[in-house]
Amino acid sequence: MPALLDELSGFEFEDVMVDVFRKLGYESVRRSRRTGDEGRDVLMEEVVDGVRRGVVVECKHQDTVGRPVVQKLHSAAATYDYDGPTRGIVVTTGRFTDPARDYAARVSESGETPVDLIDGAALRDIAEEVGLDLYNGRIEILCDETLRPYDPASGVHAPMREAFTDVENVEADALPTPTARVTFQPLVRVVADVDATFETSVGVIHRVDVRDQFLVHAAPEGASVPGDDIQTLVLGNFSRTTTLEEDRFAAEFDDVDVVRFGATETDYKEWAVDRIRDAHTTTVHYTGDNNVDYEKECTPRESDVAVQSLTPVYLPQVRQTLAVESYRYSLEYYNAGPSRLTIDDGVHRCVQCGETDAGTYTFCENCGSVNCPAHTKTERLVGEPVCTGCAVTGRFMLSTKYFYDEANREAFRDQYEEMAVYEKLGENVPLVAGVVLGLLALLAGTLVAAGVV
Repeated sequence: MPALLDELSGFEFEDVMVDVFRKLGYESVRRSRRTGDEGRDVLMEEVVDGVRRGVVVECKHQDTVGRPVVQKLHSAAATYDYDGPTRGIVVTTGRFTDPARDYAARVSESGETPVDLIDGAALRDIAEEVGLDLYNGRIEILCDETLRPYDPASGVHAPMREAFTDVENVEADALPTPTARVTFQPLVRVVADVDATFETSVGVIHRVDVRDQFLVHAAPEGASVPGDDIQTLVLGNFSRTTTLEEDRFAAEFDDVDVVRFGATETDYKEWAVDRIRDAHTTTVHYTGDNNVDYEKECTPRESDVAVQSLTPVYLPQVRQTLAVESYRYSLEYYNAGPSRLTIDDGVHRCVQCGETDAGTYTFCENCGSVNCPAHTKTERLVGEPVCTGCAVTGRFMLSTKYFYDEANREAFRDQYEEMAVYEKLGENVPLVAGVVLGLLALLAGTLVAAGVV
């Protein structure tokens, strides 16, 4: 069997253990400075029985670890400047000698600064728990949590019904049931602390001390940062997750697809650290001791970025399609329980001209289309809305009238023939009004010319 994590250097082994301890639930996990660490490779915190304790870790990527290493770690933990109790851990890919184990047991029994030992065998068990590849040091993503693809209080198809509630001339509840497809998109939430100080001969010229939190879209085609609207949706609902059970969701949706994570957790951590370093890179101008102005590009080091958590989760991307007559209406959105973010709204879009900002939309019962005001008319015979796309037209009193079909047009023609003259004139009020105004203007001109007025 190949040696554990044989491909890694000692420093790389420390990086892996930072991720492992973070996955195990320790807090504020960070590497010490890479030189002069005094036996403290990794520093972290834990809470046991309500008491916060500092933990000092020594990492040894070697076959055998003897008593001197454990003794040095015990001293480092005992003298660690921490406001509270401390303990030490030595972790190795190999084994501990009997004197090393005896020393660790003795100081632990004393009750002051106990020391725990993690050897290669224990590391195998831990690796299985956190998804660590023991031979290349990469931590696989183990995720079965998703934001809710629908609100249980209203059901899968509620968003489509809600979209139609402000469309005029239709009862949303009377519409057919739409089809619904859900695709679970992989995301990783990154929380990292940046603590960087930049000094020159004149002292500190720049400092960064912030906590960053952002999402990474972890798709197979590569990592990217989603837009602010997705960040707000997901981070605001991050505590409202459920188990991703494909069989359960297949009973609710017509199609279920899960996009797998495109890389390991280790890959996303490295990508996030590079992004954080770039985001906090800045050029600082300062005056030197000789009164000369200088500028310095300040980029945090990798060791200045402490990733506190990498939490994978799936974001449901839902697409519903409603068929009415010959028309198909789609509604696509990201869902997080009762909250959602619309990606594409095919309901509030005129089928005639594609207008998406009309304000008012009207459903045509005659053909099943949704139309903007410019393409919505009143059916002359029955007085209901009809769209210009399906209506048949007729000219009455020089005015175009719209009808569901030829039968309605002919029925109105019969009514029109029976109308009195004044009723026929009412079919074109603008024309009649224009004629009257024209006659009044002519009359006024005649009176003026005759000197009557």
